[in-house]
Amino acid sequence: MTVDVILPCLNEEAALGWVLGRMPRGYRPIVVDNGSTDRSAEVARSLGARVISEPVRGFGAACHSGLLAATSDLVCFMDADASLDPRRLPEVASAVLDGRSDLVLGRRVPSASGAWPPHARLANAVLAADLRRRTGASLHDLGPMRAARRVALLDLELTDRRFGYPLEMVLRAAAAGWRIAEVEVDYLPRAGRSKVTGTVRGTLRAISDMRRVMAEVKPS
Repeated sequence: MTVDVILPCLNEEAALGWVLGRMPRGYRPIVVDNGSTDRSAEVARSLGARVISEPVRGFGAACHSGLLAATSDLVCFMDADASLDPRRLPEVASAVLDGRSDLVLGRRVPSASGAWPPHARLANAVLAADLRRRTGASLHDLGPMRAARRVALLDLELTDRRFGYPLEMVLRAAAAGWRIAEVEVDYLPRAGRSKVTGTVRGTLRAISDMRRVMAEVKPS
């Protein structure tokens, strides 16, 4: 079967060749250009990816535009910055494909020193602990590589269009009774500087968005 892979993208020209070149057979990349000022869109098209434009800036805006553009039954999400290897996508998707889980997240395991800055890793660990208490799901990471059924995701009616989008997905899925699991995936040093984990300011901005989502989405 064909699986659409949604790749939110902001100035990832340097990483896209590696990412798209390692896409597994049957996994169809949808690159969502979120206002890039480099050649990201042209590079993605030249490598055979479907490219759509989302002018409203925001990680969630890009992810949701990709979800709306997807047509496959199963969809995956992952970053376009070469911090995650597309060849791990089948492992993340397998439990959804065979009906064991409804949402699977890739639990990031740093493969090299510096792949995951300490301030970002600590913030993620605190968030994951809150998620375990709130949802009962055995989660240790709010990883960006994930898989779920497209129509079911649309039915969650996600509203956040910033950095809270991945968290809202998990919270609403848990409230809907979804079976949520995680699979370990390598976390690699990304190409270029991260918009979130690369700076303390970016991490704090993401935390602010996620706190807002935590307050808005009530437990089931």
